[in-house]
Amino acid sequence: MAIEKVFPMTEAGKQKLEQELEQLKTVKRKEVVERIKIARSFGDLSENSEYDSAKEEQAFVEGRITTLENMIRNAKIIEENADNSNVVSLGKTVTFVELPDGEEETYTIVGSAEADPFEGKISNDSPIAKSLIGKSVDDQVTVQTPGGEMLVRIVSVG
Repeated sequence: MAIEKVFPMTEAGKQKLEQELEQLKTVKRKEVVERIKIARSFGDLSENSEYDSAKEEQAFVEGRITTLENMIRNAKIIEENADNSNVVSLGKTVTFVELPDGEEETYTIVGSAEADPFEGKISNDSPIAKSLIGKSVDDQVTVQTPGGEMLVRIVSVG
């Protein structure tokens, strides 16, 4: 029997996935079925691009529902570790500055299921997070990035 992947995430991240799942099941699924009904009414399905498009969307929606159900079922909620408040870990927000004279950057380290760089949430699997996890305030860390190495100093962890 295969071992299921665990998806670390915050409680807020799990709730967001649950809301998306509910939306897909109650609204999007019905919309797609209606599109398929309308496309069928056009007649010959062999040359019906509306029907093909609706079936492709249906496959995508059903696939996403399955993925979300699996992620929610195997979610591991990240708990804040108050003992090591200055140590970078999953669920913590870390601010660092690129050395020698870069700007400050702040990210929250989350599980891959809820990573969203545009909201300042990076995956614990990302090169930056992997380099920072376990480090403390004032530590200098070398981060491997696709563009090469980057030296940073951790300013704060919260």
